[in-house]
Amino acid sequence: MTNLGAGPIDGWRLGFDLPDGQAVTQLWNGTPVQDGSAVTVTPAGWNRSIPAGGTVEFGFLGSNEGDDGDEGDEGDGTPEGFTLNGSRCR
Repeated sequence: MTNLGAGPIDGWRLGFDLPDGQAVTQLWNGTPVQDGSAVTVTPAGWNRSIPAGGTVEFGFLGSNEGDDGDEGDEGDGTPEGFTLNGSRCR
């Protein structure tokens, strides 16, 4: 995530949706909570603040137990609907 604002972001919450049947199984540089397809990631203690123009990165591994709609192409779903602290991301 990159802070494109003029001031710091002190505390962040990134939300996104995974395709049906997909789940976060491991995440680093943050803490995930998943409710159905909705995932919310909050910061680790050391990356809570994002200075203006600064970035924060996290990564995750996931599993796919569902049908992503692409016959013969399992596991090709893409997260979507990203929000940062409740506002839609660009």
